Amino acid sequence: MKLGKCLNTEVFVWIGFPGHADGVVLGFCVSFNVDVKNSMTFSGPVEDMFGYTVQQYENEEGKWVLIGSPLVGQPQNRTGDVYKCPVGRSESLPCIKLDLPVNTSIPNVTEVKENMTFGSTLVTNPKGGFLACGPLYAYRCGHLHYTTGICSDVSPTFQVVNSIAPVRECSSQLDIVIVLDGSNSIYPWKSVTDFLNDLLERMDIGPKQTQVGIVQYGENVTHEFNLNKYSSTEEVLVAANKIVQRGGRQTMTALGIDTARKEAFTEARGARHGVKKVMVIVTDGESHDNHQLNQVIQDCEKQNIQRFSIAILGHYNRGNLSTEKFVEEIKSIASEPTEKHFFNVSDELALVTIVEALGERIFALEATVDQSAASFEMEMSQTGFSAHYSQDWVMLGAVGAYDWNGTVVMQKANQLIIPQNTTFNVESTKRNEPLASYLGYTVNSATVSGDVLYIAGQPRYNHTGQVIIYRMEDGDVKILQTLSGEQIGSYFGSVLTTIDIDKDSNTDILLVGAPMYMGTEKEEQGKVYVYTLNQTRFEYQMSLEPIKQTCCSSLKHNSCTKENKNEPCGARFGTAIAAVKDLNLDGFNDIVIGAPLEDDHGGAVYIYHGSGRTIRKEYAQRIPSGGDGETLKFFGQSIHGEMDLNGDGLTDVTIGGLGGAALFWSRDVAVVKVTMNFEPNKVNIQKKNCRVEGKETVCINATVCFDVKLKSKEKTIYEADLQYRVTLDSLRQISRSFFSGTQERKIQRNITVRKSECTKHSFYMLDKHDFRDSVRITLDFNLTDPENGPVLDDSLPNSVHEYIPFAKDCGNKEKCISDLTLDVSTTEKGLLIVRSHNDKFNVSLTVKNKKDSAYNTRTIVNYSPNLIFSGIEAIQKDSCDSNHNITCKVGYPFLRTGEEVTFKILFQFNTSYLMENVIIHLSATSDSEEPPEALSDNEVNISMPVKYEVGLQFYSSASEYHISIAANETVPEVINSTEDIGNEINIFYLIRKSGQFPMPELKLSISFPNLTSDNYPVLYPSGWSSSENANCRPSSLQDPRGINSAQKMIISKSEDLKRGTILDCSTCKFATITCNLIPSDMSQVNVSLILWKPTFVKARFSSFNLTVRAELQSENASLVLSTGNQKRELAIQISKDGLPGRVPLWVILLSAFAGLLLLMLLILALWKIGFFKRPLKKKMEK
Repeated sequence: MKLGKCLNTEVFVWIGFPGHADGVVLGFCVSFNVDVKNSMTFSGPVEDMFGYTVQQYENEEGKWVLIGSPLVGQPQNRTGDVYKCPVGRSESLPCIKLDLPVNTSIPNVTEVKENMTFGSTLVTNPKGGFLACGPLYAYRCGHLHYTTGICSDVSPTFQVVNSIAPVRECSSQLDIVIVLDGSNSIYPWKSVTDFLNDLLERMDIGPKQTQVGIVQYGENVTHEFNLNKYSSTEEVLVAANKIVQRGGRQTMTALGIDTARKEAFTEARGARHGVKKVMVIVTDGESHDNHQLNQVIQDCEKQNIQRFSIAILGHYNRGNLSTEKFVEEIKSIASEPTEKHFFNVSDELALVTIVEALGERIFALEATVDQSAASFEMEMSQTGFSAHYSQDWVMLGAVGAYDWNGTVVMQKANQLIIPQNTTFNVESTKRNEPLASYLGYTVNSATVSGDVLYIAGQPRYNHTGQVIIYRMEDGDVKILQTLSGEQIGSYFGSVLTTIDIDKDSNTDILLVGAPMYMGTEKEEQGKVYVYTLNQTRFEYQMSLEPIKQTCCSSLKHNSCTKENKNEPCGARFGTAIAAVKDLNLDGFNDIVIGAPLEDDHGGAVYIYHGSGRTIRKEYAQRIPSGGDGETLKFFGQSIHGEMDLNGDGLTDVTIGGLGGAALFWSRDVAVVKVTMNFEPNKVNIQKKNCRVEGKETVCINATVCFDVKLKSKEKTIYEADLQYRVTLDSLRQISRSFFSGTQERKIQRNITVRKSECTKHSFYMLDKHDFRDSVRITLDFNLTDPENGPVLDDSLPNSVHEYIPFAKDCGNKEKCISDLTLDVSTTEKGLLIVRSHNDKFNVSLTVKNKKDSAYNTRTIVNYSPNLIFSGIEAIQKDSCDSNHNITCKVGYPFLRTGEEVTFKILFQFNTSYLMENVIIHLSATSDSEEPPEALSDNEVNISMPVKYEVGLQFYSSASEYHISIAANETVPEVINSTEDIGNEINIFYLIRKSGQFPMPELKLSISFPNLTSDNYPVLYPSGWSSSENANCRPSSLQDPRGINSAQKMIISKSEDLKRGTILDCSTCKFATITCNLIPSDMSQVNVSLILWKPTFVKARFSSFNLTVRAELQSENASLVLSTGNQKRELAIQISKDGLPGRVPLWVILLSAFAGLLLLMLLILALWKIGFFKRPLKKKMEK
């Protein structure tokens, strides 16, 4: 296995915590050159989020790891802080809290440092010192706490130099006039005073804060008290409780508003110049002067009076009246946008339910500078949520700015630029696209040809996330490009990192994290997008993903071994992305990516090596925490790797999680090069050069040389202890060579190499007729102690392969040029009928070589699955190997010029595969070269049709073979049942499987004489039965006259049958029953036929035969039946007793001829014995 890839072993790093006797293990995968076994660890409370941010740092005092702990001081006062942890000291020293929040301050404001989460943003200044931020820093302004955020510029000696926060002069002053409808329809009035009390006690009332005046109207208007009447909330509450309902039959809303505008907002009644004017109108009915409302509202708009209108629907609901016109009127009173300035309640009692919402809308006006604005700008900006040092500017992300649309604060020296809300929110065609987009969640910059591009992420933009690339031109933002996410809720753009891979001072790639990208099982796997920088534009290149995380919350997944304890499930790969300096010393900078939710919130990090102007897609090393997700959580939450902290000249990596951080030392990289030389450099099997165990063979001497150097110190002589293993003939399962003196194909040795070193080994060739290809020699090497010291360079192989070829008998030529021909013949021609698997099919091959000797000549035979290789004839049996195909060695080790070899390959048939054709592809080849034009006669294809004869037994029988009809037999005129017709004949057919081939679907056709030529019945089908696999038809042939259904039938005259004795061919009409037989080991069909006696009783005949025929056919074209199994015939003899029938002429003639012949023979015999001689005559003559 190549060194540098992950082994299946784990080593553990122990991180101890205060109050814990045991440590927490950091398991790791042995991989490339980040040494996780000997790391330096730092610990702190998980609840303080110790390790949330980490930075490597160096000053005159030494080298440090800075660790952010944003919740230090919890639970009462979670101000947060930064710790400095010393490294490189001989003794282990604890981390020291810097107490930076104490000196982080903005003058002339009432600061709220509780929960400021200081240390949640931490970046080092390239010019010295660092920047630490508390994005939840707030200051008090009237009733509100403005969470502006704050950042402190810290000097190299850990002193706060200055603080940055977008704090503005407190502008919480409001002049509020409440216009109350006091007409008779308002009931109960106490609900109105309760509403006033709840609303007023939420206000900070005073001469330099909010002022409140109240106007009541009905038919007339009354000033209950002016804006400057009372100077505290308590005084206003007392006065409000004393207000009585003044009544009135009319509701003069326009008059009340206009009076408040003209009189209540005057300086004489306490109105202040430059302070926002707010009017709250509370009414329960349509106005009687609504014709004046439009003009009154226009006058209020001219004076920038913000109006909140409240419609009380109690009077309408009690009277079951329509509220439509009333609501429209009160909406017209409210300022724009109406949805933020208009309220309605069901009745007076419900007024208190809107107090909180109304108060928040009014308080929002305190935070805005614009007289007509009703939303936050920088008051909730959380500046310092992210931070970055570019060449000239400090970039501070302010995600809460402009109602959480966000922005980026740019600071340079004493210049502070806060872009306007519309600067980044370019007009979009999509509704609400930029709302709460969190611009500034992360910030970064890129350098190209001396120009600086600024980059900001807004992960909630359009719900899919977006990245904005812009340039600063004369203090103004110019947007150049935007990059958009692909999945809703993935938080694309929440993490940004740029990196100069090839160290040419120009940015090469941008990495964009989408840590909440959902995987296929809806788990937060995360994804990182990689963009390459081309001129000033970024172009998508690829995406990176973590190893698959399986959610085991219910133990239903088959890969789960234990249940997840923590939610959510996934990895959140891309939560932290760090550009680190060249870790593996290959001349390219690298990337480290955190996945803090992996392994049930234990966490892990991935290291990607740079290459060219980008990074490799596959990670080089993965470091899992091995933690339990409780005492150490989210390992990989923060990453930094810019410095050499132990003085070995190598960049080290710091990785933080909640509850701890670890400093991982990088290990040097050893470059090992190996060469192997052989003498002789070819194997000549005809020239033996040594004897082994009494046999002559070929011996080879191998020289192995090692060259070693360190990447970090190439000119320094380095001594390495290596372990190596040499394997002979490594491509073969069975080796053709062994090491001398060992009879083994492998040896393993240790060697100490100081710069370079060589060693020798010898081996010999075995006496095997196998010279098809070269002998491969493989050398694998590794460091003797891979866990300590340098690691092997993973860009170079740790396996070396060399080949020793075989010498060829080609005369003086370097290459053998052969010309093989292949002739093939078969024992069978045309269609093959296979009756059993023992049937043979033979192929004869003749291989001939016309030119140079052909080394390792062989024939390769590929055949269809319906054949089985059974053997060969005419060459040695061990010359052929069969493994899916047949490879036969011909004339080993070579086939000489003009030599030919003939042999025969024997096949049997595979009954498991029934195919329509036998297909065989044969080719002849060798290791020698052959011109392309000579290859046409090296291959032969055979394709022959084949059918398989099904073995079966076809039986037929009848219940009656002879039926006699009495001469005097009569038949009834009316037939009531089949018993009245005549004798029943049952025909039985049985088909049984007996061969090796599967039974095909069969068709059985049964024909029988049904009618005479004059349509008189002969054999009447009363029905049939069969086994379950048979389906016979047509059903209309079963009892076609319905006799079995008790239907009476009258008999007509019968046909005279004296013309002959056989009616099946010439005189009768046949009916056919067809049965389809589904494949089965046994099939049976029984047919019942009844001899129709009325046809024969009246006829004149002596006897004749009725023939019933059956034909069996296969429905499968490949499965055929033998001739003897295709047809069956049954003859039923019918005879009549007592009546001679008409004697045929040939019978008469034959009888006459036989009588004459008998008479002649009798006369001849009599003549021979002298019957015709007269003995008396002779006597008389004597």
